[in-house]
Amino acid sequence: MTILVTGGAGFIGSNIVDELLNNNHNVIVIDNLSTGKKENINSKVEFFELDIRSKKISKVFKSHDIDFVFHLAAQIDVNQSIENPCFDADNNINGSINILKNCRANNIKKVIYSSSAAVYGIPNYLPIDENHFVSPISPYGISKHTPEHYLMIYNKLYGLNYTILRYSNVYGPRQTTSGEGGVISIFIDRMLSNKNPVIFGDGEQTRDFIYVEDVVQANISALNKGKNEILNISNSTKTSVNEIVTIINNKLDRNIKPVYKDKRSGDILHSVLDNKKAKKKLAWSPNYNINMGIEKALDYIKF
Repeated sequence: MTILVTGGAGFIGSNIVDELLNNNHNVIVIDNLSTGKKENINSKVEFFELDIRSKKISKVFKSHDIDFVFHLAAQIDVNQSIENPCFDADNNINGSINILKNCRANNIKKVIYSSSAAVYGIPNYLPIDENHFVSPISPYGISKHTPEHYLMIYNKLYGLNYTILRYSNVYGPRQTTSGEGGVISIFIDRMLSNKNPVIFGDGEQTRDFIYVEDVVQANISALNKGKNEILNISNSTKTSVNEIVTIINNKLDRNIKPVYKDKRSGDILHSVLDNKKAKKKLAWSPNYNINMGIEKALDYIKF
């Protein structure tokens, strides 16, 4: 089976690529390397350094008998989306449309799309299930949600199947130290260097952290399950930012104190996603709690 992964040089994408190869699939990667890294690209894949908005992508589709597409390539910086919403929309919306057009033209069996908890905005209740209203509070949230509608329309008009996976806060190997989603990576990086982690607010804000290997397995399950579904991929467990610091200190046998700064405007206080539907539809369940995940993340960085 031949599978195309957009954003396959990125944090989550490259981990998915490795697992697809472990399952003996033929893998093609498209990435413009704006945030992805060449060193993340497995030597066994065929790599095309292309932007998902490029017309040249059609040649990749036409010259390969592609069965499935994992679409992860995106502009992922929330602050960038606020500062330059046109750039954000062009990448995440127009780029996704370009991918879907090529999927339709080449009879792709299914698209597995990486969406985000950012689509929900400020929660009305916790845990957030897939029936929760969608009300993004950033252009990034809007630009990640909009392709979901295009997927549903392409399914109705052209029969293109999909699975939409809305991730909570993913962490683990190959994550960069930029963006809120990388808070664990940022803290580990600073604390390994005996620097104080910086917390905005009192640190009691909570997030639902999920280890990247669990996200990978959800994606693999979506190849044959979760047809035309929207699914939350999460641990369904809330962890405070202060707890993250405590866990890392315990793992490192240190006592590094965080530096507290003013709360950032627009930050959501609490967020946790309900993963019951994903468990049922994908026959999947996360294997790593926050302690296990941070230990694995530390082992990867240290060794």
